[in-house]
Amino acid sequence: MEVGVTLNGRDVVMHVEPHELLLDVLRDSYGLTGAKRSCEVQVCGTCTVLLDGAPVSACTMLAADTEGRTILTIEGLRDLDAFPAITDAFERHAAVQCGFCSPAMALTIHSLLESGDLVDERSIRDGLAGNLCRCTGYRGILAAAADLAGIGPLDGASASGVEAHP
Repeated sequence: MEVGVTLNGRDVVMHVEPHELLLDVLRDSYGLTGAKRSCEVQVCGTCTVLLDGAPVSACTMLAADTEGRTILTIEGLRDLDAFPAITDAFERHAAVQCGFCSPAMALTIHSLLESGDLVDERSIRDGLAGNLCRCTGYRGILAAAADLAGIGPLDGASASGVEAHP
């Protein structure tokens, strides 16, 4: 079947099977490998892409359900004016270690910034709750998001008090 979408700013017609997952189509048909396969049950967030500006789990979304929608992957975010500020904040706050979760974190933060939903530390934690990081302990990621949102430095004690996820 044919599915018309806007993918990273370009109108494309994806040729998909009705059962194909968006993650597989993006990775296998378009070489967009920034979204990763990990939990496959919408828990870890490594497969995150933006659909009409909102984070979604590409590992459980059928590609056929994206007809007429706009999809942004980390590869597309790279081409936007916002990307240098995001990468700069991630670097300055040591928000990247292995890099496995970084594309999803960057996309989610971009979405939250665009929607104006990052207003305080709690909104950052809530906004990133669907993205797990196994390496950083979240402190740098939370600090980078706060910096990008213009919230200012987070309280050091509360920034280290992250349980299973932000």
